Amino acid sequence: MEKVIIIRYGEIFLKGKNRDYFESLLIKNIKQALSGLKFDFARSQGRYFVENFDVDDEFEFVDRLKKVFGIYSFSVAYKVETKANEDFCDVRECIKQLAIKTQEETLLKAPKFRVTVKRADKRIPLASYEIAAKLGGVVLANTSFKVDLKEFDYDFLVDMRENGYSFVYSEVIQGAGGLPVGCSSKGLMLLSGGIDSPVAAYMMAKRGMKLCAIHFCSPPYTSEKAKEKVVELRNIVEKYATDVKLYVVPFTEIQMEIHRVCPAEFMITIMRRFMMRIASIVAKQAECKALITGESLGQVASQTVESMTSTEDCASLPIFRPLIAFDKEETMNLARKIGTYETSIEPFEDCCTIFLPKNPVIHPKLEKVREAEKAMDIDGLVAKAVEGIEIL
Repeated sequence: MEKVIIIRYGEIFLKGKNRDYFESLLIKNIKQALSGLKFDFARSQGRYFVENFDVDDEFEFVDRLKKVFGIYSFSVAYKVETKANEDFCDVRECIKQLAIKTQEETLLKAPKFRVTVKRADKRIPLASYEIAAKLGGVVLANTSFKVDLKEFDYDFLVDMRENGYSFVYSEVIQGAGGLPVGCSSKGLMLLSGGIDSPVAAYMMAKRGMKLCAIHFCSPPYTSEKAKEKVVELRNIVEKYATDVKLYVVPFTEIQMEIHRVCPAEFMITIMRRFMMRIASIVAKQAECKALITGESLGQVASQTVESMTSTEDCASLPIFRPLIAFDKEETMNLARKIGTYETSIEPFEDCCTIFLPKNPVIHPKLEKVREAEKAMDIDGLVAKAVEGIEIL
């Protein structure tokens, strides 16, 4: 018996004439995710197969594949030759060993099971349900499991393929879903260091968007630890969206000038307008087609419709807000799932938490915002900030 990993894709199947393009991207991303591990890769009859891998690395393969967008599900299976008769000796032995192993590992007192057979190999003279009954008898004879076709604890699956091989397994692992990263152009994520923006990046990567990230720091008011936190968040996001370049923008001078010149109630709005101007320039240099933020409607003063309208007035690219209808609990739950939450809540201030006015305007009028920033050398401040960018 040889252990293999069967990989299934979902949404790609619906892509018609463009399916080959999406498949080639997915294969590339799978191989990149598994780089550094030894394996062979094959494709057959609408499935991908990871073969000839070291079984000691099985958990590492599973962990990495869970993070590849475009994979609907996958299973670690045993590959055995199918004999075209009613004996199925190799398949019988395989399901016997799998059932015994499952019984040794289970914590259930009276586990229930069923056997599910998919028979694409038409050389076999029996129907799928007849094969399932025979193989179920093997499980009953070698374990204390009881049969229950509806309320089962374990489903032993046997996939009899047309190529003369069967795949035997008992677990279908949920993949990340979505589309392969790289099929939906490139976007620049405004990465603050909070909970929302890494989740927004994850959501856009799930729809196939390749990512870059931009972060605004204001030393000495923000610490080196705050920047390290953002780098760590980028590294976590990078496990889902490979090769995420991070642009770190020096923002102190702009914030000081806003604090000196602008009315206090407009400071947050004007600060975010500067971010959009700088992000638009960086995005075009990086060949990004959109900006991405973690904004959710109505969460805070800067995320009202009027505030977002005033902010995007300075952007020269579309702004995607994948969390726009999320509440905070939904965002936090997803952050925990993807592994960014614990890093996001580390107590280091970012540039958005300094120089905060006591009473920021909640529904700013665009004309008044433009008037409030007139006294500033906008072009000069933006150019100087762009010139000082650090790329990580």
